[in-house]
Amino acid sequence: MRKTRCLLPLLLIGLLVVTAAASAAPLNFQAHLSGDDEVPAVDTDATGHVVFQLNSDGTALDFRLIVANLDNPVAAHIHCAPVGVNGPVGVLLFSTPTTGTVNGILAEGTITAPNTGNACGWTDLAAVVAALESGNAYVNVHTSPAHPGGEIRGQVR
Repeated sequence: MRKTRCLLPLLLIGLLVVTAAASAAPLNFQAHLSGDDEVPAVDTDATGHVVFQLNSDGTALDFRLIVANLDNPVAAHIHCAPVGVNGPVGVLLFSTPTTGTVNGILAEGTITAPNTGNACGWTDLAAVVAALESGNAYVNVHTSPAHPGGEIRGQVR
């Protein structure tokens, strides 16, 4: 009986340590981008995939945006809006107009804050992450001259 009483506090401490470690793990978000998810839908062979990883202390969001068959990209953003709705820009991911077809990494980097004065009302990185977690954010890539409003889009989850 005495051994059981000594073991129980150790098990509880172990459970607390495991729970704390799990809550400090980085968060991952992703989206597949296609013309079908643009509003209205776009007929295109272009596709993409974006991956985000929030660091364990919530101060930096690393991302990588990969595309295929995308002609003349000019910009990529995180927008705030649910599925099927167009929304304003919250975070700029890419803004270097490129001529020709892109296959591979279009943009990668680290986000530490949303765009200043963005129309999403995001004031800090925590607000951006909350939108990603809730499914109320999407990424799209704009091309010129074919689709300045967006050629491929994906809801982040």
